[in-house]
Amino acid sequence: MPFEEAGSRLDVVLAHLIPEHSRVRLQGWIKEGRLTIDGVLVDDPKRKVRGMERLELAEALPLEVVASAPEDIPLNIIHEDADILVIDKPAGLVVHPGSGNWSGTLLNALLHHAEDARLLPRAGIVHRLDKDTSGLMVVARNEIAQTDLVRQLQARTVKRQYYALVRGSVAGDTIVDAPIGRHPTQRTRMAVVSGAREARTHVKVCERFERCTLVECALETGRTHQIRVHMAHLGHPLVGDTLYGGGRGEPVFHRQALHAWRLGLIHPATREAMAWETALPPDFASLLETLGRGRA
Repeated sequence: MPFEEAGSRLDVVLAHLIPEHSRVRLQGWIKEGRLTIDGVLVDDPKRKVRGMERLELAEALPLEVVASAPEDIPLNIIHEDADILVIDKPAGLVVHPGSGNWSGTLLNALLHHAEDARLLPRAGIVHRLDKDTSGLMVVARNEIAQTDLVRQLQARTVKRQYYALVRGSVAGDTIVDAPIGRHPTQRTRMAVVSGAREARTHVKVCERFERCTLVECALETGRTHQIRVHMAHLGHPLVGDTLYGGGRGEPVFHRQALHAWRLGLIHPATREAMAWETALPPDFASLLETLGRGRA
């Protein structure tokens, strides 16, 4: 480090020496313990330097590199062949890296599970489930399968059925046909918006409880948060869904009560109609059992 920098703050010195990084980023790296002065770890960006010290900084990998790193994350594989992979995603697992979730995602798990996944866009992911939604997803194993699955999603030949526990008493079976787009003022939410992309959900009443209804929802379209938005639009937000009004009062649940229990599609290679089912996860099943006991 030049003697002329004597008396300056560490973050200022580093900003002069490596101007390709912002001062805010450099401050963060110092606080993370990535800087040594003459071999001694330093984590205070405001520390003054004497001049002529030896500074060594271990730069953090760009988020994009972290996001594409394989990670040994267990997968509950329901079906696997040369063309597709069907998994039962647990609640809490983010599907694709993004803001605030640059690692520990399904994409990272897929890159570890199969080396050739790195050759595919998004590691073969063709559709998503929200972080706190559990259930079945299909992933492509090669480019031909990925293209075919995307076309099937567009043609609506991929059949997805969900169980949802919603607040209140749903009057009866219905079809919600209401366009969904970004909320006009709350950008983290979706909403029923006139002129937005069409969205259609088939709702079937399965079981009634004192304050809730278990419904089955079948998607015709696959808009972001579609079931959550449509059920809230009906006045029956999902239990536990704090984003769309379902987190108030009882019963208390730590996530939105939504599970993708059935998935059907045409196999990209064999053209055979295939379908898979998965049971409710323990937390969802326990919630229903508790509600059932309370009703007795």
